[in-house]
Amino acid sequence: MTQPLAYIHPDAKIAEDVIIEPFTTIAGDVEIGSGTWIGPNVTIMDGARIGKNCKIYPGAVIAGEPQDLKFEGEKTTCIIGDNTTIRECVTVNRGTNASGSTVVGNNCLLMGTVHIAHDCRLGDNIVIANGCGISGHCEIDDYAVIGGMTGMHQFVKVGAHAMVAGGSMVRKDVPPYVLAGKEPLSYIGINSTGLRRRGFSSDTIHTIQDIYRIIYQGDMNITQAINHIEAEFEPGVERDAIIEFVRSSSRGLMRGFHD
Repeated sequence: MTQPLAYIHPDAKIAEDVIIEPFTTIAGDVEIGSGTWIGPNVTIMDGARIGKNCKIYPGAVIAGEPQDLKFEGEKTTCIIGDNTTIRECVTVNRGTNASGSTVVGNNCLLMGTVHIAHDCRLGDNIVIANGCGISGHCEIDDYAVIGGMTGMHQFVKVGAHAMVAGGSMVRKDVPPYVLAGKEPLSYIGINSTGLRRRGFSSDTIHTIQDIYRIIYQGDMNITQAINHIEAEFEPGVERDAIIEFVRSSSRGLMRGFHD
């Protein structure tokens, strides 16, 4: 159902049951899946690929041109997964030639005034609270939670099931399963409450804690710590995810806890 005061380009590919409220503008190179609701005063620009059963609230701008001086108008996309909610005045820019797309996964919640810059990669079931700024080329893995008013430096990675405290400045990579807080951003424990809510067993949580004690509280450098973990812990999903994240980090890990 489209309100008569909305503008829909005739080339846009929109499922029949999509609801589009007044004063919304939808460009031609746009695809919107079944069951999605587009609120009033939303702008959806060329390159948007929006999934099923999404909700996009007033003032949001999806697939705006990248705020990147190297962008030269190339054809790129902004992909929004199924069942994702985008609240008021969120901006999600499309990609550049660097990767071709910006991606937000399924079942995500982007709260009011969040900005997702070009070429970011967000997994599934992510929550980003109000006022966060996610710079270009950042990666946020499944089930991560980013507290309000947080700023992320470009190319930073946040691992799965991690939680970043509100008001943080994220300049280094945040590994999976941890709590990150303080200034400068530091390891302050693991996200045990979030892990329990998602069905992780006590034994698994204790194993994750033991691994991070070696990384952040042991008398070893990162290479020594990872080698020790590989030797002392049986292979498993969580152990292997931590090792892979640490080894692939290009910006380096956030620091350990300091008073």
